[in-house]
Amino acid sequence: MKTAAVLAVACWSGFMVMGLEILSGRILAPTFGSSIYVWGAVITIFMLALSVGYLVGGRMSLAQPKIRTLCLMHFLSGALLLPIIVFADPVLDGVFAYTQDPRAGALISCTILFFAPAAVCGAISPYAVRLLVSEANAAGFYAGLLFFFSTAFSAAGTLLTSFYFVLILEVNQIVVLLMAMAMLMAISAFALSRRGQ
Repeated sequence: MKTAAVLAVACWSGFMVMGLEILSGRILAPTFGSSIYVWGAVITIFMLALSVGYLVGGRMSLAQPKIRTLCLMHFLSGALLLPIIVFADPVLDGVFAYTQDPRAGALISCTILFFAPAAVCGAISPYAVRLLVSEANAAGFYAGLLFFFSTAFSAAGTLLTSFYFVLILEVNQIVVLLMAMAMLMAISAFALSRRGQ
């Protein structure tokens, strides 16, 4: 049960972060356009956020990791999408008033709106690996297993968001869906892990 709960959290985290990355371009487009500069800024900020998250999650995993903490991290990653819905327009307007340069504007806006949830999603993977590993000689297997599922769901999040979700839902509705699913997944994974005890 614990393994299933950990993998479920890692899978949805991967799905969510890539869905959010695709949506971030749509959120920035009305203010800064959708040029290669904007997409370069989006990819850069998400990669930096994930790298910081990997470092923090790895550090956190040294101090007796618990499934409850993993679920709280995942719940937080969903909760951090709420400010995007509430503050995206004021943030974009404020940044645009400061600079109309699509490079600087997109970098600043992405950092304010998307860095925190992406970083928390990044922290989930190394923390989840540590929860799965009980013996050192199995570490590589469990890391590979987790990254296989997480990356497969990242691909699914990219494809479903860009090919389907944007055609049938508004951007804020998709963000709400991602947020609600992250919170529900965190609660469900915690309940599932408790059943296995």
